[in-house]
Amino acid sequence: MKYNLLNCLALIFLPCLLKAQQVTVNVYNEQSQLLPGSSIYVLNSNMNVVTGASGNTVFSLNKGKYSLQVSHTGYATIIQNISFLNDTVINVRLSPSVKKLDDVVVSTEKTEQDVQKVPLSITALSAADVADYKLWNTKQLTAIVPGMYVSNPGDNRNLTSIRGITTTSYDPAVATYIDGVNQFGLDTYIARLLDVERMEVLRGPQGSLYGRNSTGGIINIITRKPTNTARAFAEINAGKFGLQQYNAGFSLPVINNKLFIGASGMYEGRNGFYSNAYNNSKFDKQHSWMGNYFVKFLASDKLSFTLNAKHLDVDNNGPFQLVSGLDEALQDPFVVNQNATSVMRDKTFNASLSANYTGRALNFTSQTAYQNNYRYYTDPLDGDFSSLDAVSIINNYGHKWNNVKVGTQEFRFSSPSGNHKLTWLGGLYGFIQSSPVKQATHFGEDAAAVGSPLTDFSSINTNVLKGYGIAAYIQVSYAVTNKLQLTLGARYDYEHKKQNVEGAFQADGTDAVITQPDTVATAHFSAFSPRVSASYQLNEQQLVYATFSKGFRPGGISQLSSDPSQPPLFIYKPEHSNNYEIGLKNDLLDKKLQLNIAAFYTNITDAQVPTLILPDAITVTKNAGKLITKGVEAELRAKPVKGLNINYSFGYTDAHYTSLNIASNGEAVKLDGNKQVYTPDITSALAAQYSYAFSKTVTATVRMEWMYIGKQYFDLANQLKQSGYNLVNVQAGINISKLGFYVWGRNIFDKRYVDYAYDFGAAHLGDPAVYGVTLRVDCVFEKPSKF
Repeated sequence: MKYNLLNCLALIFLPCLLKAQQVTVNVYNEQSQLLPGSSIYVLNSNMNVVTGASGNTVFSLNKGKYSLQVSHTGYATIIQNISFLNDTVINVRLSPSVKKLDDVVVSTEKTEQDVQKVPLSITALSAADVADYKLWNTKQLTAIVPGMYVSNPGDNRNLTSIRGITTTSYDPAVATYIDGVNQFGLDTYIARLLDVERMEVLRGPQGSLYGRNSTGGIINIITRKPTNTARAFAEINAGKFGLQQYNAGFSLPVINNKLFIGASGMYEGRNGFYSNAYNNSKFDKQHSWMGNYFVKFLASDKLSFTLNAKHLDVDNNGPFQLVSGLDEALQDPFVVNQNATSVMRDKTFNASLSANYTGRALNFTSQTAYQNNYRYYTDPLDGDFSSLDAVSIINNYGHKWNNVKVGTQEFRFSSPSGNHKLTWLGGLYGFIQSSPVKQATHFGEDAAAVGSPLTDFSSINTNVLKGYGIAAYIQVSYAVTNKLQLTLGARYDYEHKKQNVEGAFQADGTDAVITQPDTVATAHFSAFSPRVSASYQLNEQQLVYATFSKGFRPGGISQLSSDPSQPPLFIYKPEHSNNYEIGLKNDLLDKKLQLNIAAFYTNITDAQVPTLILPDAITVTKNAGKLITKGVEAELRAKPVKGLNINYSFGYTDAHYTSLNIASNGEAVKLDGNKQVYTPDITSALAAQYSYAFSKTVTATVRMEWMYIGKQYFDLANQLKQSGYNLVNVQAGINISKLGFYVWGRNIFDKRYVDYAYDFGAAHLGDPAVYGVTLRVDCVFEKPSKF
């Protein structure tokens, strides 16, 4: 026992006893010619260098095992594992990108790894993938990721479903992280994509590392950060429906190897897809402004600080493009008939400060973040989605209200680079939130049409939620042999919530009268989320794995509404999921073909079922059943011939409730066996792109994308259904040196389909055919550097 303990301590602390030595890295092409300007990054470190005119670079490393990410314009990125024990010269050979697939680095387990070595189902999208798919919003990930569906009713707050795990509440079932910061809820996260370096989507519960709201999976978005390589870009998009989008950005070293800055910005405007028959005007005209700003300081080659700020401001002239039924939406597409029109002003701000230390004994990261969202309607918003003056929603009560604030803090410790036998990761996470919501439901002169005995009054509901939470997590991976690796992880979360509610009645032209005195309720919840996985490297090209993991969504306290049958301050329990998964990852044909396959089985207990209370548009959540979801997924990437790229994804999901009891019209209704909502039974996406180089500086590209979204339901009773449909996107363009010009079309056959519907029938259509052009310029100013 003493011998084993000493061995473990040696595995952990041996790197700190080793002396750093100089290592030279030479980067060659297939013709054995050195490649100046190649980027070399040591994974899980602050070392990111560029080869000089000689095609090599020199930096210091402790003896050990490392993973180098090596890239060069026009060549396939590779991840080369090195054993730096005695050799001080490392040779790397790159192949043209038209011949081989890129190796992809992901940070989904909070450390950087080769995606093909991680025993999880992960879809990784590079910056080039994001550009080729024209991904401007996470909503467009539907079907590109197997078993994933994303939509919204027009307010730009995306509902996300992965493997049949979803919710329509503001506490998502799929958590989103941007540059390491947990986007706490639907109010505070930014779904727009700007200057993205890569995206990673983890499928299945990720509770052991990520905790709350990760029962369906994780969307991890990493934007470009400034380095020693100066770069700048500008892009113009113009298209149908008055579409205009302008993007621009730059990053550069102010002091080489020391201080870096970067900034990017975006403006997007469109006239909208919908028209309003009530006043014969455009309905959903939108304007958006977004910015992303970085300052990075390298105090040394081991310690860095990064300050980041993001903002998104949206003016949405018609935020809920809804009609009263699916058939009506399809028969008279993109037409609403609403008498109460308003502008939704939606302002989101995120900021974070990160400190990263890479040492001989351990790595340390601290990230402090703040998120804020202020959303209000400038005028009363139509609540009955008709020409009647029946119901409208008012929430413009000043900056004090509907202003969500969240603060988070994470401390993370991990094993250093250079030790691949035993790796470990642990951390602490905490948050504090404040969500003061004040909203009135106004009943106008036609209120009798919605069953109200009174007219010309407002029901004012005030719900103030405050909460905090803490969590601790750890994960350890041990290489039993050169081929077999075992991983154990666990996380404990604790949350406390306090909610105050107050109700008032206000007849038009009079003062408000309190009907529900200020009342408070508190609740606390905890969860233990373990993970166990085993992976076996069959050979250098194939990995097989099996994983068990748990996830949870925290419980909560119901809000006050105008419906007396739904009393406020009802405490609902956390939702828990257990996931079993097996998978196979393959790199074949000398990295010309990549095929990953996974099968999963997930059971969810105490399933949280949100119900939209009308006409307040307030969500009340209750634990109503048990859900089982199972399926298979496949992803393929291939370069069968020079210049041809093929990507394909497939997902089959069977998600149904084994037990489901909900209330309807004052009675309990059993819906056992019914299908989960917002879960297509099949998702399938094929992208084929061919590029032909006329010279070193001129390349032409054509691209086609086909997607199939299978049958799905929008209500738990399974009465509102969208049958399967096909979508086709195309693109063609030419790159001349640093300049690119493209013409493109999305949904080119103008398929009509419902992509979102409330359980009471109000429906929203998916986007119609949109055509446009893109002009983009990219400039990179490479400068050799070394540590």
